[in-house]
Amino acid sequence: MLIGVNVPNFGPGTSPAVLRDWARTVEGLGYDLLMVSDHVAITPDVAAQYPAPFYDPFTTLSWLAGVTERVMLGTTVLIAPYRHPLLVARMAANLNELSGGRLVLGVGIGWAREEFAALGVPFGSRGKLTDELITAVREAWQDPGYRTDPVPIWVGGQSDGALRRVVRLGDAWHPLRQTPGGWRESLGRLEAVAVEEGRERPALAPRILLRLTDDAPADRLLGEGTVAQVVGDLERLRADGAQAVVLDPFSGDPEETRHPEVAWHALAAVRKEFR
Repeated sequence: MLIGVNVPNFGPGTSPAVLRDWARTVEGLGYDLLMVSDHVAITPDVAAQYPAPFYDPFTTLSWLAGVTERVMLGTTVLIAPYRHPLLVARMAANLNELSGGRLVLGVGIGWAREEFAALGVPFGSRGKLTDELITAVREAWQDPGYRTDPVPIWVGGQSDGALRRVVRLGDAWHPLRQTPGGWRESLGRLEAVAVEEGRERPALAPRILLRLTDDAPADRLLGEGTVAQVVGDLERLRADGAQAVVLDPFSGDPEETRHPEVAWHALAAVRKEFR
């Protein structure tokens, strides 16, 4: 099972130098995958959670590809409706080639209504646009002008529509931040959709919180609690057949980005106990 890290590419403490240090820390600790998020227009609904500077994921991953050697690079998640499919196909193919075949393309439908409006993209069509993008990108990758080694496409979301999308079009299911009970319920629904569609269940690649605390709530999220609890979560996900798990050390306060060493210590503690 691959273990990855969601690196904050936004917030008041983020800079090219800090992103470089994040990348070298993640790779140096032996993690397998480094992922970053996506927003294009930092409208008020986005800025409330992910304030500027917000570094574009393709630009950021290209920069980090040059300062790393082994770690895989990915998006968690690229908001599919914001870009033309052929642009995504080109950027992803180029980044995969330039990085030596290290790209994972995670995609999702998005949630920020004001950002959709700023970009002139109809919010109500975002599911349809995402389906069309995944299909078009795969087709483009068969063209000699875009051809690239296979890039896995992880599909985010846990709605019924998202589960059907990943079964039909995705290589892996990439849900975000669930409770242990929510994970089991969603996994059961995914398996039922796969049966309905007459297809194999896609690979599992959840993104979970990483918040070390001795006082986790009863309804804690996966990845929240003591080191032993987090390691237990990882072991259970591995037993469920997860191909990859991405740890997300950002708890929601943008000020955290000023002190990345806190997250680095947590990542080191978990990596020491889980191999």
